[in-house]
Amino acid sequence: MLRRRWLYLVAVVAMLGQMAFAMVTTAVQLTPTIDEPVYLATAEVYTQQHSLRYNPEHPPLGKLIMAAGLAFEDVGELDPAYPGSQSALGRHLLYESGNNPFRLLLAARMPIILLTLLFGLVVLAFARDVAGPVGGLIALALYSFSPDVIAHGSLATLDVPAAGLLFTAFWLVWRGRNRPYRYLPLAGLALGAALATRASMLPAVPLLVLLAALSMWHAQRAREPQPPTASEPADNPPLEETTEEGTADAPPKETTEESTADAPPKETTVRSATTKRLLSSAAAAVGTGLIAVAVVWIVYLAVDPHLRWTTPAGLPHPGGLKGLAVDWLPFPQAYRDGLLMQFKLELRTYNGFLLGHGYKGHLWFYLPAALVIKTPLGMLALWAAGALTMIFIPRLRVAALYVLPVSAVLLLVAMTGSRSYGTRYAIFLPLFLAVAAGTVALVRIRWAQVTTALLVLFVAVSSLRTFPYYLPYSNEAFGGTADTHLNLHDSNVDWGQDLARLAQKLKTDYPGEQTWLVYKGSGVPAYYGIAAADPYTVPVDQVHGILVISDSRVALASARLRQLLTDATPIDQVGYSMTIYRR
Repeated sequence: MLRRRWLYLVAVVAMLGQMAFAMVTTAVQLTPTIDEPVYLATAEVYTQQHSLRYNPEHPPLGKLIMAAGLAFEDVGELDPAYPGSQSALGRHLLYESGNNPFRLLLAARMPIILLTLLFGLVVLAFARDVAGPVGGLIALALYSFSPDVIAHGSLATLDVPAAGLLFTAFWLVWRGRNRPYRYLPLAGLALGAALATRASMLPAVPLLVLLAALSMWHAQRAREPQPPTASEPADNPPLEETTEEGTADAPPKETTEESTADAPPKETTVRSATTKRLLSSAAAAVGTGLIAVAVVWIVYLAVDPHLRWTTPAGLPHPGGLKGLAVDWLPFPQAYRDGLLMQFKLELRTYNGFLLGHGYKGHLWFYLPAALVIKTPLGMLALWAAGALTMIFIPRLRVAALYVLPVSAVLLLVAMTGSRSYGTRYAIFLPLFLAVAAGTVALVRIRWAQVTTALLVLFVAVSSLRTFPYYLPYSNEAFGGTADTHLNLHDSNVDWGQDLARLAQKLKTDYPGEQTWLVYKGSGVPAYYGIAAADPYTVPVDQVHGILVISDSRVALASARLRQLLTDATPIDQVGYSMTIYRR
């Protein structure tokens, strides 16, 4: 038994260890992605100026977590009167203030990496609760080898922290079925933390508070005295009882009208117990929700105790049910205005790219299709098998309520979004569905157990093969990581993360050659020693030599870029996010 425990511990440490190594390697090598400079600058404004004016479309907690890492760096004071946008402030912080962008990025990314690893322990614990030790290992393996989780868990962004905190809240509510007074308040804290990180977690709130009520109902019912079974007589008096004189025969039990009259009727007892359970369940739901609301307020007050926030002029109100929901949210005005900003962004028409075709507007099936492309094939199979296992094995159906509905609701809501930018909008799935996949360990069929082991191994191999290029990963059915740019764009493959790799590639393989660059990202190429000209500033026939183009630009090429590409030959790749052409 002791040996088995040690082997189990070694397996857990090994999986989380390889995940930590992969994430730290990624964090060290990647230059800033498009969103990161904004979050870093906002984190510094929070801590230095206690102002909510930057990045108000997202709640503060995720950026405060990054600020905890930045506290170990001498960032320098930011000008409170800086006139630029939040994107300009981010570039100013990283490249124009005397800071080392590599050090700042790593400092901000490290707390997110630590959180991502901790969420792995929550995945393990949740799956163990539902499916036992083997189920826990299966779930942890899928989580720790998920290319999407490794990629986004190593960046200073909000997606993984929000999803992980929400997942933790659902696990704590599940734990509340046995110890509600310990775990339901903690679930409220985790839910509030998720909401204070990303407002996109709001659709899960009704589900969680209902499950809090269900958990309390179960706990109260388990504590009530159970009626005797058919094999046990209702009255089971002892054969003997001890008296002052010693042991003697028990006197006959008297049953009189007087004694029976004192006992409450059975129907009244049942009704009273049911009422008590209903009241306790309602209190659990309300209490969990109130704790979450309090956490959101505390986070905003931690940034600015005076809540000096002014609603931006011209901020549109959507009206209808959506507007009414925003108005009734019991959150600070800054939070509600942030939601209105998100709704405003959703009104825009964006460019998308899927399976080699660019388009304008929104495709409802974009996100499921992107998930099929970017999720390891073995993981997809185990997710589906786990969901079916939870549905068809009766004793798992209650657990399914804590895993599957929230996955479906959040996915459906994400599918309605107008921005087809990446699977990071569904980063919650590798957490919740890992628990579902763990339940296949309960299928006691030999071939099923062998198949599960092979699928987990397939996931691990697929993930390790893409190291250290996790952001542009796609599975083998779609050509692997090298071909992701042919099917998807933006944060699925090219988020502006490879300037440092490009600089090294140009220095090593193309020294002294005329270089032209079409870059999509928030980094500053010149900082990394990239001496490249802009091909849009001269006639097309003057563009000769090395032409480097971000793959997201190629995917949605303008007429001018298509003209440049006509006589260009692809000769190399950088990080699977940029293509080098010779023209």
